[in-house]
Amino acid sequence: MSGGEFVARVANGVGDVAAADWDALSDGDNPFVSHAFLTALEDSRSVGGRSGWIPAPVLIEAEDGTLAGALPAYVKEHSQGEYVFDHAWADAWMRAGGDYYPKLQISVPFTPATGPRILTRDEALVLPLLRAAESICDQSGLSSAHATFIEPAQVPAFEQAGWLLRDDIQFHWENRGYADFDAFLAALSSRKRKDIRKERAKAQEGVEIRALRGDEIRPKHWDAFWRFYQDTGMRKWGQPYLTREAFTLLGERMAEKILLILAFDEGEPIAGALNFIGGSALYGRYWGAVVDKPFLHFELCYYQAIDAAIALGLERVEAGAQGGHKLARGYEPARTVSAHYIAHDGFREAVADFLRREREGIAQNQLWLGSRTPFRKDG
Repeated sequence: MSGGEFVARVANGVGDVAAADWDALSDGDNPFVSHAFLTALEDSRSVGGRSGWIPAPVLIEAEDGTLAGALPAYVKEHSQGEYVFDHAWADAWMRAGGDYYPKLQISVPFTPATGPRILTRDEALVLPLLRAAESICDQSGLSSAHATFIEPAQVPAFEQAGWLLRDDIQFHWENRGYADFDAFLAALSSRKRKDIRKERAKAQEGVEIRALRGDEIRPKHWDAFWRFYQDTGMRKWGQPYLTREAFTLLGERMAEKILLILAFDEGEPIAGALNFIGGSALYGRYWGAVVDKPFLHFELCYYQAIDAAIALGLERVEAGAQGGHKLARGYEPARTVSAHYIAHDGFREAVADFLRREREGIAQNQLWLGSRTPFRKDG
């Protein structure tokens, strides 16, 4: 596809693009759309091959080859690792005699964290990038294109392009200028303050908790975390999404953006939580343990994350998908948005009708959850 002084094409991977050129497309606030993160997935074979995630970044370049815009995109042969569930759509389309797969996924693999999905410094290229994705679907016989966990500022662009919007809910912790964890607790009801203090005391009893960053994270720490990650992955997904090499490459390429929180019992690591540091948010990604210790999950994943966000001056903590238990621990319901291009007119109308009905329920649920937060009701 071409238009004026620009041409759009599909590359074989983010690794085909120079790191400086790719990273120049965004402000660097979000670690997951960085060249370092996305190529770590490619080079570790966490995507590509038989993973069902085939890298297919959509690029817009000037006539001289200068990169001007991109979509982090993948051709998908299934709907795993997306956290926005469209299995029912796939079943309906296949029952009607169509092929739902392959489809185009504009996202960061295995990462339910909000972020930019349209990477460009030129506002005039936003719509052409989305039209390029549509053309890829139409010309290549893909059923659809899906952009998931879109940062709020980019949602209007998808809506203006005519993509269908889908709402969901996550639980995020918001930093309201707290000086420390006790200041956060002071904003909660008396009963919730007591509950959280008891949970933290119980979780920390008999263990040492260390927060590691940068060069402090050694191969032995990644070895330990890999054991934790495998255990959780096997139970939740059937098999872990990331390979062992992915953690090594992430540690080599973006260690300063990583916060690894480990719990030790007599010097041996027994549990851990992996976080990524953005310009305005801390993103909790993976957790695992080899012991069953009460409240340790909450301590490592939620309370330690709050401590870190306050210390780093970050605006929020995004603690990943799902998890209503986060509500009682000060994490509030937040809207997340995905956008969907459906190539077939009839199927598109059916999906649009489904989304209209689903959106009403999501909105009501968010209002109800918002009324159940642990914060003091006296303002």
